Amino acid sequence: MLRTHNCGELNLSNKGQEVTIAGWVQRSRDKGTLLWVDLRDRYGITQLFFDETSSADLIKQARTLGREFVVQVKGTVIERESKNLNIPTGEIELKVSSMNVLNEAITPPFTIEDETDGGDELRMKYRYLDLRRNAVRKNLELRHRLAIETRNYLDSLNFLEVETPVLIKSTPEGARDFVVPSRMNDGQFYALPQSPQTFKQLLMVSGFDRYYQIVKCFRDEDLRADRQPEFTQIDCEMSFVEQEDILNTFEGLIKHLFKKSKGIEIPALARMTYADAMRYYGNDKPDTRFDMKFAYLKDSEADSSMWKGNGEGGAFKVFEEAELIAGICAKGAASYTRKQLDELTDFVKRPQVGATGLVYARYNEDGTIKSSVDKFFTEADLKNWANLFGAEKGDLMLILAGPTDKTVKALSELRLEMGTRLGLRDKNTFSCLWVLDFPLLEWNEGDPNLLASLAGRWHAKHHPFTSPKPEDIDLLKTNPGAVRANAYDMVINGVEIGGGSIRIHNKDLQAQMFEILGFTKEEAQKQFGFLMNAFEFGAPPHGGLAFGFDRLCSLFGGSDSIRDFIAFPKNNSGRDVMIDSPSEISDEQLNELSINVVRKEKA
Repeated sequence: MLRTHNCGELNLSNKGQEVTIAGWVQRSRDKGTLLWVDLRDRYGITQLFFDETSSADLIKQARTLGREFVVQVKGTVIERESKNLNIPTGEIELKVSSMNVLNEAITPPFTIEDETDGGDELRMKYRYLDLRRNAVRKNLELRHRLAIETRNYLDSLNFLEVETPVLIKSTPEGARDFVVPSRMNDGQFYALPQSPQTFKQLLMVSGFDRYYQIVKCFRDEDLRADRQPEFTQIDCEMSFVEQEDILNTFEGLIKHLFKKSKGIEIPALARMTYADAMRYYGNDKPDTRFDMKFAYLKDSEADSSMWKGNGEGGAFKVFEEAELIAGICAKGAASYTRKQLDELTDFVKRPQVGATGLVYARYNEDGTIKSSVDKFFTEADLKNWANLFGAEKGDLMLILAGPTDKTVKALSELRLEMGTRLGLRDKNTFSCLWVLDFPLLEWNEGDPNLLASLAGRWHAKHHPFTSPKPEDIDLLKTNPGAVRANAYDMVINGVEIGGGSIRIHNKDLQAQMFEILGFTKEEAQKQFGFLMNAFEFGAPPHGGLAFGFDRLCSLFGGSDSIRDFIAFPKNNSGRDVMIDSPSEISDEQLNELSINVVRKEKA
């Protein structure tokens, strides 16, 4: 070993000992007769000390050290005169007796410190340098601990970790596959798995009644902060269980991870139906750290004519023509200035939010209510709004109107924006819940993340192996859109952390599902015949769940981006700028694979 200790473990108990440490030079401070060098490794920083008693050659050598030089030093641990109690080694320093430069380094393109001057793209290009920073290292240490505790918990419940194939068969359901050409099978392709779904079901048929895997998955979809083309799942499946068994098992896993990694005891998870999540929060992953539920002035369910004003301006055309009118009550925000209200109006008009405007009403501390539509509504009308919204003195009512789907989406975004502005989305507060009873099917008008051939037909909201609720099976023939799935998502702080379902284990019901999804018998047999055939040999009732491991890490680490918790992530264009991938391959390789590529002329 080139060292007897690491750079984070020496303290006053080592005083007087001769030790050898090695690491990277963080910084130097030269005061003429005194010289200090901070040496860093994965474990921490140790201060090196040189003075007039050090040899001239050693001092000269120390003065040649640049940032990120790799050095080995031998010396005696002494007590520091000026202590730094913010670090574990801050009470000692190493009086160096000899030094060996193991490798020189050029000046790094950004400072390798917690507060760096490097932008995202620069740090991704030199990710191996970024990984030396404490903040990034701690993120990967958190990821490691979560993986260890996940395995410990599942192992204690007799789950067996089984690896499933990475080169599999492409299927037309779900997001787009990454495909891999086969050299030995001309014109044929593997796909990289979007999940190990069919294999874990086959393991249940095989009698492995409790399976898990911390596994890489791949989806060729549009990217954002919480998506990567390759990501990691905690993938699980159980046999001879019902929905309640799965909810209890994996609620236990989340409680275990919170306790072990953050020292937090979380209460039993609340439960909410998909219908209630959509009606009161506008999305299927509501952030329940704060309330601010939707109130409806006009929709298919609202028994109200409050949108019909009695003001001198006559009918308010925007409300008259709207399919839906709904809003939220922002507690304590009646004091918002006109500038702040204009900012909110601009926010909802952003293309990614999609509203055409914003109506507001202030419930002032003196009991009066003033709105942006006073011309059309009397104060009595606005008092009725306040009653509907549960507004009190000091509150602000914010209202959107328009087509149902567009308005619900925009109001959901506005609710989250107000939660942020009012400080209600504390990263150190955790609100966990199960969302249940999703629709089994969605009518696909053309999702850009799905194949174009899936447009204009029913699409499985979860996947085609999800079982319908037993009481809804008869609706498959008469009203497929009303069928509820035996499915569940775990949501924490407005982020879908995991989801799963009870699976179809009956061949006839699975065939019916394929038919509804637009598969012919021949297509279903070609794509999924291996699973259908396996069911002929006795498939047990089974179900499972998969957690997004990267999302879980970012949630526990207090970050909005999963890239911070992946050692070598890709950027928002799906590129690894460090190794410059994806990249072209040679014509020779393409010919071996029987692939013709039309190369674009470079500008």
